[in-house]
Amino acid sequence: MWLAVAVILCFLLGYLVVNPAWSDATSGLAALFNSCLSVCFGIGTFSVIFLIASALNVTHIFKADLFVITLLAAIRLVARRPRKLKLDVARVSDSDLPRPLRLLLITAFAISICVTAYALIVRAMTYPHGDGWDAFAIWNLHARFFFLGDSHWRDGFSNLIPWSHPDYPPLLPAAIAHFWSYLDRDTTAVPVAVGLAFTIATAVFLYASLATSRGHNSAMLGTLTLLSTPFFIEQGAAQYADIPLSFFFLSALVLLNQGWSIGSRRLLLLSGLASGFAAWTKNEGLLFFLSCIIGQALSLLLEKRSVGPASLRRMTTFCAGAAPLLMLVVWYKYLAPPGDLFTGPASMFAKATTISRYWVILQWYGKEFFRFGAWWIVPLTIGLLALYFVTPHDARLDQSAARRASMWTLGLTLAGYFAIYVITPNDLYWHLRFSLNRLFLAVWPCVLFLFFSSVSLRSPQKS
Repeated sequence: MWLAVAVILCFLLGYLVVNPAWSDATSGLAALFNSCLSVCFGIGTFSVIFLIASALNVTHIFKADLFVITLLAAIRLVARRPRKLKLDVARVSDSDLPRPLRLLLITAFAISICVTAYALIVRAMTYPHGDGWDAFAIWNLHARFFFLGDSHWRDGFSNLIPWSHPDYPPLLPAAIAHFWSYLDRDTTAVPVAVGLAFTIATAVFLYASLATSRGHNSAMLGTLTLLSTPFFIEQGAAQYADIPLSFFFLSALVLLNQGWSIGSRRLLLLSGLASGFAAWTKNEGLLFFLSCIIGQALSLLLEKRSVGPASLRRMTTFCAGAAPLLMLVVWYKYLAPPGDLFTGPASMFAKATTISRYWVILQWYGKEFFRFGAWWIVPLTIGLLALYFVTPHDARLDQSAARRASMWTLGLTLAGYFAIYVITPNDLYWHLRFSLNRLFLAVWPCVLFLFFSSVSLRSPQKS
């Protein structure tokens, strides 16, 4: 019973945070948008409430949840009801594929959903404590410190266990501990369910985003590509933080594109909030947020026009959405011990001036491009690259400022990863081997969104 209560409260919190604005809120696409955002933003809000309640020694988490829900509901009722918005649906649809080809696509899409569900369930049952070191030695360990430590939850920041990376942001462990508080026990079912929720939400949100920007055929093909990525399925049931991170990356860019397209400050606030949740999920999220800011600035500057008040308001609104969570990240970093990536200036300078390190990292980036995803025969990255050059593109989308800002964001994020590898104090080969594929995975749904919303899958017109 209490688990059901926790799930309902979590979704309701996310619903009130997202505050559905679409005038066509009963339509399928808007319902998918709102549901995915409500679930994942609700989990993120759950983590914030739990950590603040722990810091204030609040023992009745149920009352804390009711207080926040009441506060959000009151704000929504008191605030002036703004004009509702519509999703910016693509002006050019790709729904005119030949009937046999469309039936084949629908069949393959349905099969991929069934196979994905089976694979996720089997892997979750096979690895109830998570598939890999990070699951039980970092994320679930932090969750148990939050839950079992009671007033001593700060003991999880001990320097005696540096291998657990106590400085990592707490969205995932704090949310899990919040659910455990309702059950009064640390069952493995909760981290499994949270991981599956983010995995499913990422795929569904990608579908809704592509169906909006291009059409249902591209949506099915893009989601089929994601679901047929073996590494995505592996990580979806591994109880790592990389799939939650990928959802917040994706939602931030999608909401940014929608917000710029229809001039909505509310969507830009949500985009900033999503990037803030990314920073609250993993340290890489901070890099992503900075890349978003720089990417937007570069996109505006390269439009061959001066940055006007409207452009500055967009960026200010985006930053305002992320500000509360960024302040929480700063506070949490103050409580936690320093991380292990940034050593003394002399050591970092010595590594930064070692040219051989750059060559090694470039080689690993190249190898990961070819082998990313753990496909069996042909790397899908090669197939997508070939498809990009043989299919026409929607110039309206390719030339939009939001699209350029999104591409700058991903490029700067990957460049930031590169810079971290250059100065890492860890063994370079070890660090690349056990992290680069997951860093690529975090941006993979974003890449699929930008790719399949750009290329045209329309059948040739008859002369």
